[in-house]
Amino acid sequence: ILMVDEKGKNMKCLTFFLMLPETVKNRSKKSSKKGNSSSSSSSKLPPVCYEIITLKTKKKKKMAADIFPRKKPANTNTAAVQQYHQQNLNNNNTIPAPNWQGLYPTIRERNAVMFNNDLMADVHFVVGPPGATQRLPGHKYVLAVGSSVFHAMFYGELAEDKDEIRIPDVEPAAFLAMLKYIYCDEIDLAADTVLATLYAAKKYIVPHLARACVNFLETSLSAKNACVLLSQSCLFEEPDLTQRCWEVIDAQAELALKSEGFCDIDFQTLESILRRETLNAKEIVVFEAALNWAEVECQRQELTATIENKRKVLGKALYLIRIPTMALDDFANGAAQSGILTLNETNDIFLWYTAAKKPELQFVSKPRKGLVPQRCHRFQSCAYRSNQWRYRGRCDSIQFAVDKRVFIAGFGLYGSSCGSAEYSAKIELKRQGVILGQNLSKYFSDGSSNTFPVWFEYPVQIEPDTFYTASVILDGNELSYFGQEGMTEVQCGKVTVQFQCSSDSTNGTGVQGGQIPELIFYA
Repeated sequence: ILMVDEKGKNMKCLTFFLMLPETVKNRSKKSSKKGNSSSSSSSKLPPVCYEIITLKTKKKKKMAADIFPRKKPANTNTAAVQQYHQQNLNNNNTIPAPNWQGLYPTIRERNAVMFNNDLMADVHFVVGPPGATQRLPGHKYVLAVGSSVFHAMFYGELAEDKDEIRIPDVEPAAFLAMLKYIYCDEIDLAADTVLATLYAAKKYIVPHLARACVNFLETSLSAKNACVLLSQSCLFEEPDLTQRCWEVIDAQAELALKSEGFCDIDFQTLESILRRETLNAKEIVVFEAALNWAEVECQRQELTATIENKRKVLGKALYLIRIPTMALDDFANGAAQSGILTLNETNDIFLWYTAAKKPELQFVSKPRKGLVPQRCHRFQSCAYRSNQWRYRGRCDSIQFAVDKRVFIAGFGLYGSSCGSAEYSAKIELKRQGVILGQNLSKYFSDGSSNTFPVWFEYPVQIEPDTFYTASVILDGNELSYFGQEGMTEVQCGKVTVQFQCSSDSTNGTGVQGGQIPELIFYA
């Protein structure tokens, strides 16, 4: 019996030959009957047969990628490999070398060579709208393995044997990004093509690429693109992305409404934003944003941007703007003089402000709820002394990190310990030395140990698991209270906040004591 391992190689410690006694005896009798047989031939009889037994080892099978880790080829082949990689970036290039397969040790790398390559291509795609098309080669087997839509297209019951397929609704760059994932198992996304790539991944049912696109969008989400992404997330039926967009729009509503992307949304998304109860913005900002959208919509519909046409494209969405909740000055100097309201509507709203018997309005007259700010207090007690806490233009600073995305709206600061006093405060929020938000304002303290809020102009988005630096430079003649028994970690609702000392602090503030007792945020 010859015992071998799974690969067909002898296992030296277990390899042996077994000759059955009965077989030897029978063979010996037969050989003795033959007169021409020598004694030496009967003494060296080979086994009748060999039986090969496969031993199952406990070691896990290794794939080619495990055996041959990705590394640079030998110097002799480096130029050729680089040449083939460059060919993949261009269209309709074939590989001239007869033994190109030998340059790549794994099936993954050899498969990647076929990406955007005419070699052995059995189908071509004409991708893009008329006038901006690009012809891309494909290989049916590879595409069918990567997408159920391609499998049905090429091998399904209703498969059509076409050499060229036109795809006018997908951008060439997005289609190439999807092909690169299917061929190379690589995800290559860019901010200007990720939405188009998501569309392609959804259309051809490539779920892992679609998930990567959504993750990319969530990571790059900001007030500037939140409205556009909200519109797209509803189109692509991505509820998680939709929720993240609403979080940004609610907390940074004024920035989102003033962004260029707001004017690019569809009418349905416009209505949903105008209906939003938790929109954290002044109503005059909502009104102006709606008029800006209407002007761009007139251009999309090839209409002259007159007052009448703006009102026409807004339609019933105009009454979702809560004009009666504006400050009277905002209405009188803004909405009332915009021309978008009829004379009767303007008169009725003025009466709504001033008359005891208020007229009925088509506009929503109930103020939005907005967002309720949360406060993270990091000290367990506060105190004051005859020589502390003094301000001479020096910086009080602390670093913090959160475990969930939040929006810092401002800081809570201590006030005077010697009676009423006014302070000038310059607040600042930085990440790795880059200023994300700052504001210069004044606040009045009443001599109590309470904290007094100082706000940024707009809430600042804070990403999880990254330390940010909160700083304030106070200017005031009076001494103030200061915090004691500081905590390194504070649980505030569903958000955990960690604190550590900052090298920017030159006035004594640290984790254990000092100023900036509160972070005010939306979550």
